[in-house]
Amino acid sequence: MGLLILFLLTCAALPLASSDPNDEACLTHLSESLKDPLKNLQNWTKSTFANPCSGFTSYLPGATCNNGRIYKLSLTNLSLQGSISPFLSNCTNLQSLDLSSNSISGTIPTDLQYLVNLAVLNLSSNRLEGEIPPQLTLCAYLNVIDLHDNLLTGQIPQELGLLARLSAFDVSYNKLSGPIPAYLGNRSGNLPKFNATSFIGNKDLYGYPLPPMKSKGLSVLAIVGIGLGSGLASLVLSFTGVCIWLKITEQKMANEEGKISQLMPDY
Repeated sequence: MGLLILFLLTCAALPLASSDPNDEACLTHLSESLKDPLKNLQNWTKSTFANPCSGFTSYLPGATCNNGRIYKLSLTNLSLQGSISPFLSNCTNLQSLDLSSNSISGTIPTDLQYLVNLAVLNLSSNRLEGEIPPQLTLCAYLNVIDLHDNLLTGQIPQELGLLARLSAFDVSYNKLSGPIPAYLGNRSGNLPKFNATSFIGNKDLYGYPLPPMKSKGLSVLAIVGIGLGSGLASLVLSFTGVCIWLKITEQKMANEEGKISQLMPDY
């Protein structure tokens, strides 16, 4: 009995389990960088960030826990605004990040490269700007990158084609330009192939598997130049034709005069 009482007292004296400090910093900064006009994240409070998980149980809407750590964040279609905090990289156990179908702006943080366990990255249907960070290549477990329907610019990083596990890739309907990297557009071996639907909607993006670019047509100056040139050519041809006609007419009149003079008697 004495041992049992001692054990219970020892357990009572132990501090309550708290979250990983990295997860707490990650959630705190993400909450501060996002705006929630519809109050969908009311339970996202500092007190909850201190202990968001209990084993596999999560106390945060949109968060999934695994052994006391945040390993999945899914905050989709919540009308969220603001930006993506670079401190999101503190959630080092994160395997899936889905912030799709919101109104999040700003750039994609290069710090996401430190999410070395990340397998799914879905930031589609937002208002993200800037370039796609080539540092995402350091997330070697990535098998899904979905960035479609944003305002991303620049070229698709060649390095992304080196992600051997990548099975889904979509950057359609952005403002990307330049050539599609061969390791993404024309993958060899048993690597999953990406068709044109992964790249469409970027008017200055070109290369396989997109169809050949159509000629952009003649410029206004070229059209005007052609018009002036053709007009001048027509004028020259018309003038030449008139000259020839006058010459022929003059020759005919001279011939007629010659015939008449031969017929008239001499006085």
